[in-house]
Amino acid sequence: MQLQSPDAYPAGGEPRREQFEFDLPPELIAQHPAPTREAARLLHLARDGGVHDRRIPDLLDTFEAGDVLVINDTRVIKARLHGRKASGGRVEILIERALGAYRALALLRTSHVPRPGTPLRFHPAGAARDAHDACAEHRGFAATVQGRQGDLFEIEFADPLDTVLESAGEIPLPPYIRHAPAAADADRYQTVYAREPGAVAAPTAGLHLGPGLLEALRGRGVHVAPITLHVGAGTFQPVRAERLADHRMHAERYSVPEPTAARINAARAAGRRIVAVGTTSVRALESSTREGAVLPGAGETRLFILPGFRFQVVDRLLTNFHLPGSTLLMLVCAFAGTERIRAAYRHAVQERYRFFSYGDAMLLERETAP
Repeated sequence: MQLQSPDAYPAGGEPRREQFEFDLPPELIAQHPAPTREAARLLHLARDGGVHDRRIPDLLDTFEAGDVLVINDTRVIKARLHGRKASGGRVEILIERALGAYRALALLRTSHVPRPGTPLRFHPAGAARDAHDACAEHRGFAATVQGRQGDLFEIEFADPLDTVLESAGEIPLPPYIRHAPAAADADRYQTVYAREPGAVAAPTAGLHLGPGLLEALRGRGVHVAPITLHVGAGTFQPVRAERLADHRMHAERYSVPEPTAARINAARAAGRRIVAVGTTSVRALESSTREGAVLPGAGETRLFILPGFRFQVVDRLLTNFHLPGSTLLMLVCAFAGTERIRAAYRHAVQERYRFFSYGDAMLLERETAP
């Protein structure tokens, strides 16, 4: 395990990407979910540094009446489209966000960067992608590249975007999952409480929570409170800057409903714990907090959480195991302490836990009180 501790920072304490790298046996990258949502393993990293091997149903015994479980109710859309340019060259796009009924910002993968005005055509789901299919060029949905905004391209569609995605889009499984999306993925790469369409990746910690466990938590007096953060395409992008101060986070849209903000503020005033499901919930809550109070409302966040960040709201975090060098790994190191995460990940590798989106989970206690 190569994950470095804060005392390994260069002079001045400036964190660098290399401090969050580690070696992971590739066979530990989960390619499919556990047989049922609650069948995954759970590594509990206690406040005293203890590492405990548990199962997802054991979560029930870690809550007390009055605690608040904050879930992200974003819904993954069929954001990946395959098609061709007029030249016949293949093109793949991943929708980042809609700009209107016919326009979207998207990551684009093709052999040559397209210029503004380049026509594209996307295949209906299941249609042939062979350039030699004489009928292919007459099927599908037409679009045009309008321009570029940094790493993203503005695409205008001839048909309503919702229609295009429903007919031609596929669930955008992460690049480390090697199989093509199947019918089972449409269900399992979505939380049971997904309500608000707009994400291009699932808030994967929530994939472990089934209706039975949620109902059992409510039966114990735990409040389940939703927020929305639409996970953007930037979640698939690596951190390229070696100096993390040079890294610019992608913007993500979030919303905190008034009842959720009121519930959290009341619980904190009563000394109850706030438990976030996933790093997305953490970022939404910490972005919406002012002077210790969670404020309702919507906005965009580019919050980049690194060791040294002062958490104001979240006491505990349910999360999956994250990619080396990722901003998500940096967030959990900030939350639970780099040395503690280092030890927990080393234990997880030794015990053959399953990693990443379809993998096992961790329950983290915040290292220090605010």
